[in-house]
Amino acid sequence: MVTEACKKNHITVNGQIAKASKEVFPTDKITFRKDQITQIITVLDIPESRVGAKLVDIYRRNDTPAEAYAHLELLKLSKDHYRKNGTGRPTKKDRRDIDEYGNEIMNEEDLD
Repeated sequence: MVTEACKKNHITVNGQIAKASKEVFPTDKITFRKDQITQIITVLDIPESRVGAKLVDIYRRNDTPAEAYAHLELLKLSKDHYRKNGTGRPTKKDRRDIDEYGNEIMNEEDLD
């Protein structure tokens, strides 16, 4: 997954596009996009050997701004407002209502 992101130039280290074989050092900033948020991770230290997932937070710091997470919550709420999960595509009646609404807006603009 990460290798594919590197091949597509979606990951940067200190502002430069990174390849999968790029070595990172303490104080390096890794930037990538996940779930419509640009994540910024700072490397604090490099472990001597592999560590479990629970211990990874010791070696990194998440510097992603809080506004990015607020923006994600807003996106989730807007999607839920439009159509609930599992309701599928719009029905014929929904589509006609949408078209009618669009036509009303176009008519109002023509009158102005």
